[in-house]
Amino acid sequence: MRLAAAMFAALLAMVGTTVPANAARTTLRLTMQLPIKSVLGRSVVRFKDEVEKATAGGIEVQIFDSGQLFDEPDVPTAVSGGAIEMGVVSLASYASEVPAVEVFHIPFLFDSDAKLRAAVAPNSPVRMPLDAAIARTGVRVLAWNAYGGTVLLTRGGPLRQPGDLKGRRVRIVTSLLGKWVEAVRGIPLNIAGSDQYFAYQRGTVEIGMTSTAQIKARKLWEVMDTITVANVSAAEYIVVINTAAFAALSDVEQAIVQAAARSAEVALRNDMTQIEKEAIEAGRLNNMKVHALDAAETLAFRKSAEGVRDTFLLGGGALGTQVYEAAVALK
Repeated sequence: MRLAAAMFAALLAMVGTTVPANAARTTLRLTMQLPIKSVLGRSVVRFKDEVEKATAGGIEVQIFDSGQLFDEPDVPTAVSGGAIEMGVVSLASYASEVPAVEVFHIPFLFDSDAKLRAAVAPNSPVRMPLDAAIARTGVRVLAWNAYGGTVLLTRGGPLRQPGDLKGRRVRIVTSLLGKWVEAVRGIPLNIAGSDQYFAYQRGTVEIGMTSTAQIKARKLWEVMDTITVANVSAAEYIVVINTAAFAALSDVEQAIVQAAARSAEVALRNDMTQIEKEAIEAGRLNNMKVHALDAAETLAFRKSAEGVRDTFLLGGGALGTQVYEAAVALK
């Protein structure tokens, strides 16, 4: 947290000033699906506070959380079309326009925190071309917000091999992960994060796929009893701003908005390891069993996803191949 604050101060120092107190007031409305009390919500509040302080209230950031204004699939179009100035949206929401973003959903590709951090760094050969491609849709990417690794939830025992998914209904979070479930002969069901608790409770799905933080946030120990820690994929959200709305800001305001977004991004990513540890521990304290895949199990799961990698490369175009090769080269 201190590092992010110091970085924000340093970035402002590079700008050389804050917005004068008598500057014209600008309102930036921001839509997000998750509640303000979620980890992403707290990150957005940090961004809002830093922008409003640095501009002496010259920019007001209004947050509309919990999908008050738009459903998540509609956010990219709403922001690019100017219906709202800003949005926080899952990276997967851009998959139809930029299929290459699905590189983050190739199962087991980003198998360590260090590799993921390298991939999402602003100057990364993975992130930079994706930001540029998303920009062509009419938005500017301000930040990539971590939402943690994807784990598997079950009742009655852990998953130790890909064959354990065979014939079972599995909640998926992206279409590419659905391809993996099909490859191991499971039955993928696309169920919204807000509906997963009831899907587990009613038996609509037998295996859950969710970000680690959601275990604690949604008290999933009430409906599932086992966590398989498998680093299936990376859950990333991006903060986007309408291109014209960003261009309408002064140079100083643009620098402040970018610095605040980067500061909040760094703070959240640095906090995520602890957030995930606390979520797993909360599960344990509520009688969930926790199984981390061993080396042999991890290898078997990775091999089961090789066909999904090929599917991604076929559909991701030249950009997909570019970012995949860049991701593989990361240490």
